[in-house]
Amino acid sequence: MGILARVRRSLSHEVRNLRGALYRRVALNRSDEQSVVTEFHRLYYDARLFNMTWRNTWFLGHAVQKCPLDLWLYQEIIHRLRPDVIVETGTCFGGSALYLASCCDLLNTGRVITIDIEERRDRPSHPRITYITGSSVAADVVACVKAQVEGASMVMVVLDSDHSRDHVLEELEVYGPLVTKNSYLIVEDTNLNGHPVSPEHGPGPMEAVEAFVAEHPEFAHDPTMDKFFLTFNPRGYLRRSR
Repeated sequence: MGILARVRRSLSHEVRNLRGALYRRVALNRSDEQSVVTEFHRLYYDARLFNMTWRNTWFLGHAVQKCPLDLWLYQEIIHRLRPDVIVETGTCFGGSALYLASCCDLLNTGRVITIDIEERRDRPSHPRITYITGSSVAADVVACVKAQVEGASMVMVVLDSDHSRDHVLEELEVYGPLVTKNSYLIVEDTNLNGHPVSPEHGPGPMEAVEAFVAEHPEFAHDPTMDKFFLTFNPRGYLRRSR
């Protein structure tokens, strides 16, 4: 056997060994992957107690209070869909509304309607943002939103207000019909009530999603939104198929 043939045979043997080791490692990682993700999720979320991670996340100087990986997913969705209107419930400090509006700015299309029961004077001003003060499920607020999205060809909704199950479920029933085909109805903070954080919370967004999806087969979680492993909205990226 020539030198070249021996080298090739040796390399082939090493490649097979490496491939086998890799497969064994992947199998091991898959069995441990979820536990690693879960523990990091809890660590990241609970760091809020020390004013870290999502409690110390800012966009252009305004508090966002979201996981940056979810914000990245939002801009991917906005770039792909080019929504005419994004409806957000739960304005809080306005950082997320500004983020969404800034994404729309970059694409030169779309606007944001954001709703909160509390009015804050220091919220950011932006020509693409419309602030509405009131309960997201109050009849007058819902009527106002419906009037503003009428005729829009692509509507996206992000729910991030009161995180109790009944309130989120009511929001889903109210705002779900506004979401257009192939767009998203995003339910935030489905990680609460032990999914996997804040087990003491009680039934919340995740339980609302489970009840809603069971009655609305046109909505289903988009598993491609799980690609970053960590999300505050597990099973909460509901895409409308029809």
